[in-house]
Amino acid sequence: MMAPAFEQAAAELEPGVRLAKLDTEAEQAIGAQYSIRSIPTMIVFRGGRELARQPGAMGAADIVSWVRSHI
Repeated sequence: MMAPAFEQAAAELEPGVRLAKLDTEAEQAIGAQYSIRSIPTMIVFRGGRELARQPGAMGAADIVSWVRSHI
């Protein structure tokens, strides 16, 4: 499960970066809008534009490194 790694990465990246979760079962239209096909999928947005996408689970250090490489 990726939740603990996600929470740890979110704490490390705040306040400069905000990580958010989307329940694609509850919000199917949003999942479709962003073509989310696998869970988990991480997407980096800046100014409302998608900059990068990474499907699959990652550890906290990998999440932080990946996000920082795209901002």
